[in-house]
Amino acid sequence: MTDSTLAIIILAAGQGTRMKSETPKLLHTLAGIPIVSHVLATARELDAAYTVAVVRHERDQLVSVIVDELPDGLVVDQDDVPGTGRAVELAVLALPAGFAGDVLVINGDTPMLDVQTLSGLVAEHRRSGASATLLSAFLEDASGYGRILRSASEGDGAGRVDRIVEHRDASPSELAISEINAGVYLFGVAELRDLLPKLTLHNAQGEKYLTDVVELLRKAGSEVNVLPVADSWLVAGINDRAQLSEAAAKMNAIIVRTWQLAGVTVQDPATTWIDLKSTFEPDVTLLPGTQIRGATTIARGAIVGPDTTLVDCEVGEGAIVKRTDATLSVIGAGASVGPFAYLRPNTILGDNGKIGTFVETKNAQIGEGSKVPHLSYVGDAHIGVGTNIGAGAIFANYNGVVKSETEVGAHVRIGSHNVFVAPVRIGDGAYSGAGTVIRKNVPAGSLAMNVAPQRNLEGWVAEHRAGSAADVAAQAAEQSGSGPAIIASPPAGINPTDSAPDAEKIGD
Repeated sequence: MTDSTLAIIILAAGQGTRMKSETPKLLHTLAGIPIVSHVLATARELDAAYTVAVVRHERDQLVSVIVDELPDGLVVDQDDVPGTGRAVELAVLALPAGFAGDVLVINGDTPMLDVQTLSGLVAEHRRSGASATLLSAFLEDASGYGRILRSASEGDGAGRVDRIVEHRDASPSELAISEINAGVYLFGVAELRDLLPKLTLHNAQGEKYLTDVVELLRKAGSEVNVLPVADSWLVAGINDRAQLSEAAAKMNAIIVRTWQLAGVTVQDPATTWIDLKSTFEPDVTLLPGTQIRGATTIARGAIVGPDTTLVDCEVGEGAIVKRTDATLSVIGAGASVGPFAYLRPNTILGDNGKIGTFVETKNAQIGEGSKVPHLSYVGDAHIGVGTNIGAGAIFANYNGVVKSETEVGAHVRIGSHNVFVAPVRIGDGAYSGAGTVIRKNVPAGSLAMNVAPQRNLEGWVAEHRAGSAADVAAQAAEQSGSGPAIIASPPAGINPTDSAPDAEKIGD
């Protein structure tokens, strides 16, 4: 149920310069979705009465994501006054005047922060009756973080909280404190309405610090509680690409373990990457070097990998997909794909079908039980059930202006090294000879072939490749009258100018 006494403010106005990227920091992806989307999803699960996101830099791109995730949320633009204090001040002004509950402030760059931790913070704040409650963490290297200052036993979590000092404003003794401000706060809205307008810009960064509200509360005699988190990675912010990779590794480890406990075999968690939106049924096996991306779904008993990347794919029950790169494709139950297959968007492989070694497909529907075993390109094609496409087939779908489709019927047998010049249709039960270029429709039950007599130019090797190994072998064959040579080169001890020995004695 909606918590009518809770409002959430998400701080998403930072520029993120340390990312050194044209992409806004909060839109860099983590487990397949933008960093900020993780935070928005957590906020959505808390089901607050109001959620306000404060934006500034690259605001249009951010707003499009925010609106998709939280269509009922409020978006506030931060003005030219810098600082988290000003951002929260503007967000509070956007709340209805009649709202009298608690305000949870979280950062848009803390994607690991979960509902359980935030729910615990809200519960503790309301139990204690404090004016403010915030999260902290203990770090071996606290560089860049604000420090929690306590009136007694500073830095060990035992004393009363007096204030928070930002890293740039801290003295050497304060920098030695290992308890850091996690940037997650819960305030009563009345206190914020009273104190936020009193914040100043008198600090090293010339910003309105939200952390100064803590000191103002303490000076007024109000209680401020700090709730340390058990694992510091829960509140770790992402400011650069190194921190992004660290968060990605941690989140991936959590995702992999979650699926392992749900009945998925992951042989090598260190080399297996799974996006948050991907799903699996029990008894799926993921082999080393496998990446499951986007909204991929994999059914019971399927084996995927090694060295396979699936993006937004659907894999049927019992299918085997190895050393394959596939995007927006459907692989039927019991089907086999790879190794070294490339499935481009809108590839649909029917149940018990096969896309084999060094095969590329695109916009291709391959019927149940049909096979494209090896060394082929199938683009813009519809292949019926029970059909076999011979090695080296090319579906020539593009004439330089438009792309056209090829239709191959059911139970067709295509010879090796065929080229289909689209648009063309091959009827049910038809056959084609090796090396055929099919430029016109083939009726059902017909054999298609290109009739061209074979020419043998006798003596060509002796004339044009005199003295070569081929010439020596040809002369030996002619002298012995044995016909084509069986071996590529003579065994040790046999003079190639001598009569060729019997194939039975040499072997093949």
